[in-house]
Amino acid sequence: MEDPIDDSKRWDAGPLRELFAEAMRRFAEAVPTASDAWLAPRLHCTLRLTRAEASDTSLWNFIGLCLAPDFVQWRWGRGESGREVGQAARFSGRWDIQCFSRLWWAAELFRDGKNYGPVELACGNQDILNTVLRTEIIQHRPTAQALLRLQFRNVIRTGRDVNAAVSVANAAGVTLVYEALAPDELQDADALQDWILAAGEGPEIQYDTLPQGPCDGSVPNGSAETLTACFETLFADAPVRGKDRAAGGSDTGDGTRNSGI
Repeated sequence: MEDPIDDSKRWDAGPLRELFAEAMRRFAEAVPTASDAWLAPRLHCTLRLTRAEASDTSLWNFIGLCLAPDFVQWRWGRGESGREVGQAARFSGRWDIQCFSRLWWAAELFRDGKNYGPVELACGNQDILNTVLRTEIIQHRPTAQALLRLQFRNVIRTGRDVNAAVSVANAAGVTLVYEALAPDELQDADALQDWILAAGEGPEIQYDTLPQGPCDGSVPNGSAETLTACFETLFADAPVRGKDRAAGGSDTGDGTRNSGI
């Protein structure tokens, strides 16, 4: 990574180490994937970066290989010991695969201004996190919020639903210009920069309450609702593997049929 652009406390490693230790403690008795929804917003709020800085893979390589390899082993380990990690890319890899960068970018792309609530929702569903995160349409904030609203309203429930919804949204994006159909507002760059440079100056992040992100502007609700309605209509006719459209049958989410009896 290039030399930091400043010598502020945002580059201190101590708060990150404490955050990862707390995550492992809190979810010691749970499935490690459960830690994603808790960790993502707090990682983003603790490690305050510009998108340019977050695009530097050497930062994430350092965290994964030097600062917190024990967390990577805990989160992605398998087998009885939990120490064997199947993919080296979880330590040092592509932004949407590496253990920590995927969570930071999920928080950045799914947050609604200062509200990290949508981030918890997105990272609590591994299908959303693994499928939606790597699509180009997620760069459009109303699109990101619309896809989450489908989940929140139980329009999409299973992993197959998520894959189908993302597929039709991507396909429709070829002909529909989402930026024109559901315009976003320009984010406040000054507010974001002030938030970044204020790292370490305010109270410590509370582990039991959701932190607040930068006050750089919320997603226009009307735009998010427009796309939610659009995606719901598209999804209604989307092919979903294992989904029985015949009368008297329904999809159970595991590929089997429920006769309705």
